[in-house]
Amino acid sequence: MQTIFSELSSFAREAGAAEIYGEVQAITGITLTAIGLERVLGIGERCIVHGSAGPVHAEVVGLNTQGTQLLPFGSWRGVAAGDRVEVHAGGDVIRPDDSWKGRVINASAKPLDDRGHLPEGTVARPLRASPPGAFTRKRIGPKLATRVRAMDIFTPLCRGQRLGIFAGSGVGKSTLMAMLARHTECDVVVMALVGERGREVQDFISTDLGEEGLRKSVLVVATGDESPLTRRQAAWTAMAVAEHFRDQGQHVLLLMDSVTRFAMAQREIGLASREPPTAKGYPPTVFSELPQMLERAGPGPEGKGDITAIFTVLVDGDDMNDPIADAVRGITDGHIVLDRRIAEKGRYPAIDLLASVSRTLPDCHGDTEYAILSAAHRALAEHADMEELIRIGAYRSGSNPGLDRAIAFAGPCETFLTQRKTEQTAPDAAFTEIARLLSNADISVQA
Repeated sequence: MQTIFSELSSFAREAGAAEIYGEVQAITGITLTAIGLERVLGIGERCIVHGSAGPVHAEVVGLNTQGTQLLPFGSWRGVAAGDRVEVHAGGDVIRPDDSWKGRVINASAKPLDDRGHLPEGTVARPLRASPPGAFTRKRIGPKLATRVRAMDIFTPLCRGQRLGIFAGSGVGKSTLMAMLARHTECDVVVMALVGERGREVQDFISTDLGEEGLRKSVLVVATGDESPLTRRQAAWTAMAVAEHFRDQGQHVLLLMDSVTRFAMAQREIGLASREPPTAKGYPPTVFSELPQMLERAGPGPEGKGDITAIFTVLVDGDDMNDPIADAVRGITDGHIVLDRRIAEKGRYPAIDLLASVSRTLPDCHGDTEYAILSAAHRALAEHADMEELIRIGAYRSGSNPGLDRAIAFAGPCETFLTQRKTEQTAPDAAFTEIARLLSNADISVQA
């Protein structure tokens, strides 16, 4: 009965929403110009264009003297000049429900799996909500156990923290995201796959995430072949779903792969609406959209839950100074760098421990834990400074006792931090083992 009521309610909302009409004047590239709607539509509002191949949902991206510029949630196939354009209300809200756990949905909150109707909740949530006020939010909470050894020791994650994972293609960021989804302490996982390759979506769900991870997750998927509006909306939909569970007092782990493809989608939209390109062709709206979206994650207001968020950044040509990487690094509360050279050595997750930073340190570690981290970090830094000389045989053992100890520690440490995606280690056990390796290398830990 509830399912029937949900379906009827959804149909009633969609029916009769369009009452004001315009018509298609021209189509240039992916941009359609409509006339007759200039006084009733603003930026971001929705329309339905009735072409010969069926209705096409669209969004207003620009206004000028020639008319209203629209971009499609699909393609303009079958649309011609003179076709009717209807104003469509209510397309920028979704109604999440607790029953969405374990489901895979698209950017419009429609089911992609084969599990039937997706029930709707009673509360409509805007896709573009404002973040909580700066003075209404709680502070970042206690440390979370990710059970990823390198992260729990060197780049700890706290409740309500926003963390970026920076990596080139094929370095293992999706596998790391799956490990976090399966093992991190939380009530629900919301994962956005934005612009992902279609072939890899099913592989990721069945192989990387697995039944265990899917059971407590909501996946929002928009593949790379979909329109830029759809890819952008997938990120907003995932954020709105996360906010639903947050407002119910739950702790949400939000995983978004990737922010770069969200930015690329916004770039396509901006350029199509004739925005001027700036850094690497990204228009100004990209750099205004990023903080508006990322700031929605984080600690919730008093009396509600939190959104702990991890955003992947696909760096162009492994360039960590890419404009999107720079922008995200300035918004998040830390960043993890995945290094291709480390991956080529066979150490996964390929985290560059010296280049990665968690801004919750040192407060989230106890005194003993921070002392172990500091000793290990100093030894790895000393080894990295001389690694090239060691590799070519220019360093003679015994000439520098401190470096000898660092060499004795670095190899076993690399082995210990190598972790298969099915492995998990409690943080206390990870610190105990690192302390043992430091002791074996005769490196003192000063609390």
